[in-house]
Amino acid sequence: MPDQTSHKPPGDGLRADARENRAKILRAAREAFAAQGVDVPVAAVARRAGVGVATLYRRFPTRASLVTEAFAEELSHCVSVLDDGLADPDPWRGFCTVIEKVCLLQAADRGFTQAFLKEFPDQTDFTLERTRAEERLALLVQRAKEAGGLRQDFEPGDITLLLLANGGVTVGSGEEAATASRRLVAYLLQSFRAEATAPLPPPAPLGLDRIPA
Repeated sequence: MPDQTSHKPPGDGLRADARENRAKILRAAREAFAAQGVDVPVAAVARRAGVGVATLYRRFPTRASLVTEAFAEELSHCVSVLDDGLADPDPWRGFCTVIEKVCLLQAADRGFTQAFLKEFPDQTDFTLERTRAEERLALLVQRAKEAGGLRQDFEPGDITLLLLANGGVTVGSGEEAATASRRLVAYLLQSFRAEATAPLPPPAPLGLDRIPA
């Protein structure tokens, strides 16, 4: 007889009030993390959600579990952006699209950027995905160079430089941050093209873990 059980999403099986509290906590956490970063006090998240701290800890016993659940959708989106870029038959266009979308994501939600780069010993999802992201980004760079669109002296570590710069200009909020990000990225993508090949100084050995959280 076939197995009739199915995987249930987190929170399934809870009472209606518990599900509502869980949803409110995650919504409040995303808002607080986006505005203040992932180190915002848990008590502040609970106040924003309109629940007690004890209620929050019943649903999410550690900060890491709260961060991981709050940004699960964004993490999935980030991975899909990289996959879509690699699937693009035009490697240069795929490279540019990934850079544009990742930088806009960074501009829109500083909390996700911090979560993606932060080390959580008991939560391996973000660490594993960051490693996978670096591998995919390196492949995007290689494909774009081989196709003749990206300058040959571009290195994967240069993406970290780009994200550091993008983080510096997206200190505003909302559309202001997005506008600044789009303009910076447009400038830089033009300089990354293969025909813009004035010699550069040697690259710095920078990984994504060098971006300050």
